Amino acid sequence: MKNKLKILSFTFLFLIVSACSSVKFKDTKTVSSKLKWSERMALTLMENHPQSYMTDNVKEPKWDYVHGLVLTGFEKLYQKTDNINYFNYVKSYADSTINPDGIIPSYDASKYNIDMIEAGNILFLLYDKTKEAKYLTAMQTLRKQLDTQPRTSEGGFWHKKTYPNQMWLDGLYMGEAFYSHYTSKFENGKKLDDVAKQFEIIQKHLVDPKTGLLYHGWDESKKMAWANKTTGTSPNFWSRSLGWYAMALVDVLDNFPEKHPKRTELISYLNQLAPALAKVQDKSGMWFQVTDQGNREGNYLEASGTAMFAYAFAKGANKNYLPKSYKILAEKAFDGMTRDLVKVDENGLVTITQACAVAGLGGTPYRDGSYEYYVNERKQDNDPKATGPFILAALELNK
Repeated sequence: MKNKLKILSFTFLFLIVSACSSVKFKDTKTVSSKLKWSERMALTLMENHPQSYMTDNVKEPKWDYVHGLVLTGFEKLYQKTDNINYFNYVKSYADSTINPDGIIPSYDASKYNIDMIEAGNILFLLYDKTKEAKYLTAMQTLRKQLDTQPRTSEGGFWHKKTYPNQMWLDGLYMGEAFYSHYTSKFENGKKLDDVAKQFEIIQKHLVDPKTGLLYHGWDESKKMAWANKTTGTSPNFWSRSLGWYAMALVDVLDNFPEKHPKRTELISYLNQLAPALAKVQDKSGMWFQVTDQGNREGNYLEASGTAMFAYAFAKGANKNYLPKSYKILAEKAFDGMTRDLVKVDENGLVTITQACAVAGLGGTPYRDGSYEYYVNERKQDNDPKATGPFILAALELNK
């Protein structure tokens, strides 16, 4: 009798395990190859990260720029398709990171980290659609940081309090897209000159006169070991930092009225950068991790920078900031990515490979900005800094 019970128990357990396995398999969503790349990528992220705060492989909700970047893609996708699921995915992130009273528990204004401003970009649409006061309160909190953000002697925002006297290209996307949108929407554009000033300072100090490319960072004090003792610039060109800057220009321009005196100036910066980038675009259509050293050992074709340039070129051409020829270059970049860097599994889920996970300057352990540093930083499949711009580029290209 005991043996029969054991057999029955084992059989019952086996059936349960089998059923659970079967349900899990059936529950795995398939993504149709007939959809455009923007939706294929978005649906992949929703399948792999059921909660939108998980998109950077984190277990607890936190306020961070990478989530803001990806969800900006979802916001634009919602506006394009009117699919409420994309809107709800954006909203669920905001609701998991912002309290009902508008406080953002994981945000610390005293750190003066300009990266933390970026996720505020998703709050404009949420507030417009829902009129929930907490979204406005959160935006006001982020805006207040910029009032007291430490600045260089010429008025450029420090990247972080822990990086005194430094401006990084990354920071122009992190701060100015939100800053320009907020001041144009709620302040009658009174701070647009200050937004433009940030770009003016970058152009003055970070452009390399030989190549037209911009260095990753600049230390006004010239005290950092990575800083050139004459110019204060970091030693190399990093594609993602240039991508941040290019995206910042095309997104900030959305908030400058046609007759604003600084608008032409910003467009001119984009038209100086674009040909410099076009000169170092690889025959594959993509760009290398260290932008101008494609043939050097260890360098590789990098996904996030390529997606960012594709987006900036396509949007720039669509908005008539750039000649139409740049849309062709954007097409070439996007096609190169989908051909060589994108993998699609049996369920149609999309994986972007060859994405640099993170890179910076200074800090602990110390990052010296050398060629060897950039090419040896770790890579991460479907890194948010690649998936977000990939969705944005796909939308601009109608891919």
